[in-house]
Amino acid sequence: MQHFSKEAIINKLNGRQANIMGLQSPKHSAVVIPLLETENGISVLFEVRAHSLHSQPSEICFPGGRVDATDESNEAAALREMEEEIGIFPQNATIIAPLDYLVTPNRGIIFPFVAFINDAHTLHVNKDEVDHTFTVPLHYLLNYHVEPFMLKMKLADDTRFPFDRIPNKEAYLQRQFAYEEYFYTFENYHIWGLTARILKHFLELTRDK
Repeated sequence: MQHFSKEAIINKLNGRQANIMGLQSPKHSAVVIPLLETENGISVLFEVRAHSLHSQPSEICFPGGRVDATDESNEAAALREMEEEIGIFPQNATIIAPLDYLVTPNRGIIFPFVAFINDAHTLHVNKDEVDHTFTVPLHYLLNYHVEPFMLKMKLADDTRFPFDRIPNKEAYLQRQFAYEEYFYTFENYHIWGLTARILKHFLELTRDK
């Protein structure tokens, strides 16, 4: 058994900077909110995930994916993933700013970036990952009245979980958690989940106060 003195503990922790627990997890991802000029003015580009994917097939998302150990930064990961998914080369995208990162319970931390696409002619959909893309005029989204829907979740009684070690365990088993979900509808597309949460954050920063 190790024995620590007060001085040893101080030396180990001295000068340490606080961070986010789990920040070193390999599950983090980075996404791009791509903006481009269209005949309808500045528009936001979205992807529809390939129908054959095992995870979230046919759902709407932003270009992006897992941050790899070989990526120089979260921004580099977002641009790499965008190139792999829809063929937009990093040199044809200008990162404007990072948005607030999103901490999720089971998908690590998501790092979003806003980028202007300088040349959309290189856009080429990787059908293994993306079924197709579509754009929504920014002015439509800025004027959209998004309504929150409450999703209630309840703890499941897993026989392997040691609820018997918890005082007042019945209260925990009956506890419910309310979670806000947002939906944006454009034509036949329904944008929701983490994509809608990131989109809402971007729109709040962009909208005139």
